[in-house]
Amino acid sequence: MIAFIKGTAAYVDTEGVIIDNQGIGYQVKTPSSIVEKVSVGDQVMLFTHLYVREDMLALYGFLTKEELHTFQVLLGVNGIGPKAALSVLSTMTVSQLYYAVFSEDSKSISKTPGIGPKGAKRMIMELKDKLSMDEITGDGTEDHTSQPAAGNSDSISDAIEAMVALGYSNGEAYRAVHGVKGASDLDADHLLKEALKIVLTLR
Repeated sequence: MIAFIKGTAAYVDTEGVIIDNQGIGYQVKTPSSIVEKVSVGDQVMLFTHLYVREDMLALYGFLTKEELHTFQVLLGVNGIGPKAALSVLSTMTVSQLYYAVFSEDSKSISKTPGIGPKGAKRMIMELKDKLSMDEITGDGTEDHTSQPAAGNSDSISDAIEAMVALGYSNGEAYRAVHGVKGASDLDADHLLKEALKIVLTLR
């Protein structure tokens, strides 16, 4: 098992990176977010997953353990192979996927190429039992919260519904509202105002 690869980026294309490690070039398939960050000559360390099948042997790489773990969890979803799992992580960050799953935001997930509305709903159903909000520790994006707010559930749900009515996705609304400090102690109007401030930084 190859846990990670560290070396020099010898070649970068739309599918991933070839890493030169002591004269050996390892072809690693990566999310598009990594391709956008890495240039030829950069020193790179990627956490890897070796995918083995009778007709396929491929190495997939990620900048964080959270991305790697999420990729591996996605592989356990019915109908999701490595190509589709990589496509999900190219379309969404780890935290965006988690919030979309727990807020049942199939619209955001269905934006992934190859994952239609039905596939997104099926993915949410399966991932709810496989993922935990406690696992989000940061993936390179602004993370305003790692724990859903508790307490005044009526004001929280009202604020989320109001944001959805304003045109935000369920995932954006869920993340922004739960990202407000002391959300459970605020009334719906105040909570909505604070959540709108946060969502502007997430877009």
